[in-house]
This record gives sequence, C-alpha cells and structure tokens, in this order.
Amino acid sequence: MASLTGRDLICTQEWSRDELIKVLELAEKMQKKRFDKKFTKMLAHKTFFMFFYNPSVRTRQSFECAATELGGHAQFLEPKSMRLKTAKTAGETVEDAARVMSRYACGLGIRILEDKVSYYGEGDELLREYAKWSDIPIISMAHDKFHPCQGLADVMGLRRHLGKNLKGKKLLQVWGHGALSRSWCSVQESILICSRFGMDVTVAYPEGYDLDPAVIEQVRKNCRDNKAKFEITNDPRKGYEGAHVVYSRNWMTPHAYDKGEFDKQGEVEKALKYTEWICDAQKMKLTDDGLFTHPMPIDRGHEVTDEVASGPHSIIYDVAENRLHVQKAIMALTMEKL
Repeated sequence: MASLTGRDLICTQEWSRDELIKVLELAEKMQKKRFDKKFTKMLAHKTFFMFFYNPSVRTRQSFECAATELGGHAQFLEPKSMRLKTAKTAGETVEDAARVMSRYACGLGIRILEDKVSYYGEGDELLREYAKWSDIPIISMAHDKFHPCQGLADVMGLRRHLGKNLKGKKLLQVWGHGALSRSWCSVQESILICSRFGMDVTVAYPEGYDLDPAVIEQVRKNCRDNKAKFEITNDPRKGYEGAHVVYSRNWMTPHAYDKGEFDKQGEVEKALKYTEWICDAQKMKLTDDGLFTHPMPIDRGHEVTDEVASGPHSIIYDVAENRLHVQKAIMALTMEKL
C-alpha cells in the first residue's frame, strides 16, 4: 500500500478500503495507548490550519485535542478574519490563499455547510479548489456533500460493538423530523462507507427528501460489489425490521436552494410536519437488538426520544469520542511519513 502522506480526504469513497482500514486500525491503537510516547511526538512543531466557515462544538474540540496529543498545534481560522475574494467583494483568491498557507502549515481542514453556500455542491467545489492549489493535505471537517471524519468515527464505533467484520449487518439510515434543517453530509458519508464495509443499507425518509442521486447510485454499486442489500423506503417503521444499527438524522430536501440561497425557515416548517418520523422505543423494538447512533448535536424530542438517545443501546458518546482518535490517525498518516 502506498503512503498516505500528503493525501487529501474529501470523501472516504476516494480512498481504498485498505486505506480506510489502515486509518481505523491506527485510530484503535491510539485509543488504547492514547498518550504513549510513540504517538505524542508524531507532529512535533507542525501546525494544522482549521478553516471554519461554520461554527462547531465537537469538530473544533476534537481537532485541537488531536493536534495537541500528537505534539503539534491547531490554528483556528475564520473567513471574516481573512481578506478573501467573494462574489461580492475583492480579496485574495483561493489559489493565492492555498499556496501561501501551504508554506506555513502541514495540513488544512475546511468546514463549510448548508447555510454558507448558495447551492448544493458549492462547498465540495471549494475544497477541491483548495486541493488543486495546495501542497499540503486538505481534510474535510464536514462540507455540504460529505463528512469523512464522521464516517470513519461511525465505522470505528460499529467495529467496537458489532465486531470488525460488518458484512451482513443491517444499517437503517432514517430521516428524523426536526428544527435544525441539516445538510446531507453525514448521512451520505454514512451510507457510502458502511456499504464499502459490506453492510446491508436501508435508507428511509418521507417522500420528497431524496438524497444526491449520484451518491445513491454509488451506494447501490458498493452494495452490489459486496453482495449486500440496498433499499429505499418511505415507510417510517418498515426499515427498522431486523436492523443492527439505527442512525436517525434530519436532512434537508433537494429544493432547499431553489431561490439561490438556503431556505432554512421553509425547510424547518416543512420538516416539523412529519411527527411520525421520530426514532422511539417502539420502533427500536422492531430491530435485531439494534444500536442507536447519531453524529450529534441531537435534536432530542424530534429526531429521537431521550429514552433511545440516552438508552443502553445508544453509542452516541463512543462515536463522538472516536472523532478524536480517527482524526489523530488521519493527521498522522497524511501529515507525517508513516
């Protein structure tokens, strides 16, 4: 396997399964021996830039902790504190910003979500533009299409609770009604990476909440390649039957940008009408003793009940912790020669 040094991570689908396993195995070692000296100097004197178009709780905390625990430094950046060119203002181009930042740091993470873009895919285009001009790895810290660090954290949690061979296990990726109007990034990353690891995938949502057709087609192909099942249902209960993992998450409709900007209020008003789309104890009884997971923050009482989110089968805090470990592994593998 070739070295991962310098590799961009924009979507897990762009890395081989063996490369993803390499990340997961290193993350698992780092979790077991968190402050072992062989890990704490890996990025000594190296800086990782964190470029936040959108605020975050876990992402900033976990990346800063990751850099510190590897002996490096994470520097927080925001567009408002930088003179960047936009459609309405003069300023530095992506080419110039990327080339200069490459001279300073050893890695660059970018987070840009639904309300900071004017159409679906614009955030993905921005990351790829930075990757085009940068000499350092570009890591998605969540953007409008994908969330690779979350996807790896999800799989790390499933490997811990279901065993390292996930083939034949069923994932239910189910829409949850709520007042946050979320992007597709976490759910699309989840079904992509879980189908790569041989899981049967069911996606459940009300009519009108279709995901990216290109992503769905790739998931179908992943499932075919692994002789796994894939299905889509518009029934709020059917998908729970026999599930080993339930991942409830609100997401926006394909029409969220019809007017050239993100219509958050309209999306929220629409979503709150589907009250039957909540993950609750009665639905979880239909599963095969299923786990519950969510990337957080959770819209409790809408996406899922407290009884399920804080119940004995919930792995939400394990998965949240895993963000630290997989990001340490990603940074070590892409920013250092291992």
